[in-house]
Amino acid sequence: MAIWFARSRNLVSSLRHNLCTSTILIKRDYSHRPVLTTSHQLPSTVFSSPFVASLLRHESTAVEKQPDELVLHSDDQEEALQELDFPGGKVGYTSEMKFIPESSSRRVPCYRVLDEDGRIIPDNDFVPVKEKLAVRMYEQMATLQVMDHIFYEAQRQGRISFYLTSVGEEAINIASAAALSPDDIVLPQYREPGVLLWRGFTLEEFANQCFGNKADYGKGRQMPIHYGSNRLNYFTISSPIATQLPQAAGVGYSLKMEKKNACAVTFIGDGGTSEGDFHAGLNFAAVMEAPVVFICRNNGWAISTHISEQFRSDGIVVKGQAYGIRSIRVDGNDALAVYSAVRSAREMAVTEQRPVLIEAMTYRVGHHSTSDDSTKYRAADEIQYWKMSRNPVNRFRKWVEDNGWWSEEDESKLRSNARKQLLQAIQAAEKWEKQPLTELFNDVYDVKPKNLEEQELGLKELVEKQPQEYPPGFHV
Repeated sequence: MAIWFARSRNLVSSLRHNLCTSTILIKRDYSHRPVLTTSHQLPSTVFSSPFVASLLRHESTAVEKQPDELVLHSDDQEEALQELDFPGGKVGYTSEMKFIPESSSRRVPCYRVLDEDGRIIPDNDFVPVKEKLAVRMYEQMATLQVMDHIFYEAQRQGRISFYLTSVGEEAINIASAAALSPDDIVLPQYREPGVLLWRGFTLEEFANQCFGNKADYGKGRQMPIHYGSNRLNYFTISSPIATQLPQAAGVGYSLKMEKKNACAVTFIGDGGTSEGDFHAGLNFAAVMEAPVVFICRNNGWAISTHISEQFRSDGIVVKGQAYGIRSIRVDGNDALAVYSAVRSAREMAVTEQRPVLIEAMTYRVGHHSTSDDSTKYRAADEIQYWKMSRNPVNRFRKWVEDNGWWSEEDESKLRSNARKQLLQAIQAAEKWEKQPLTELFNDVYDVKPKNLEEQELGLKELVEKQPQEYPPGFHV
């Protein structure tokens, strides 16, 4: 190999000498337009980097500028000036065999605005939030807490079959929703009911879906917590992990083709980044320059699998860079930081027609779902610490209270009313009839095939034969 490199270098030197001033080299200026020049016209010390120029496809004032020029040592100038033209792109070359390091020893820092006591960190760069918006954000975070508590208890009482909470991640839910436009299309995972709550989904609508009654928009076909609303631009949740990410890339690209002033926004947990759809979605959005905001909730656990067993990289934020996507790591328990980051990302996605990745660092305080017992793989003290000392709702409340926008009386009234409305919604949802059995077989084919007709007939006969095995209100 060493002999081959030596011969190659000799060949290049010979060609360079013979071609002399007729050799055409590419130099890039700050506008990224190629400037053709001969070797005699090149400056002696400073040259535009072909690596940087090829990476910087866009400019943005929201992003720290990277140097467009590199100062080269005299021994390296001649080699660094040359570009090798491959089908995969033009690159410079080096005679030094040097591998890119597997990971930097210094982790990407986490953007935050509020400290743990709810005070603004000095000299902070954030999007200001006025009183009306701040109060509404807090009200929705508190309402989400109450909703999770009551629905969780309803499942434990056997009134619904399944539930999943957002405890510990309320700031990501509500602050991201507040930063978006109603025209932005949301493709959620299953821990974003707060986004739907913010957009106007009523407590009655949440209850109807969880009970799968006749008023459920999904006709009772989905598991509880698989919400969806065409009216609110919120795609119906799908159980398979990460399938929404390549779909979001397609939605974003369609918005771009239609020249809409909107973007697609999709959510995923850290566990979902281990799925192939995560990589396919990011790559597709990057290549097609689709306006998509990818928001990853890195809460440390993919059900019972810790992040140390998922990847060796510095979390998720660096994966965006690998695909050519602008990325940021944010404190997901800081509502002001999440709001600022998502709003800025949304602006970049829409105005510059590009995807953006946000890694929100947080902690899932609740169990993964009602089918999980997280104390089997996490210490109870750890859960309690994050629930009490690092609570994102309490943290934001302190800031709102310090501004004189909230009081203990407001708190008591809000939670009492939210609890009352939820209990009424559950009672009403329980009284609704279930969807008729025929809905299980409709909306699948234009003309129902024979095998499906046979299945429908067989199920009807079974229900009539053993009615005691089916819940009250269930009918053919």
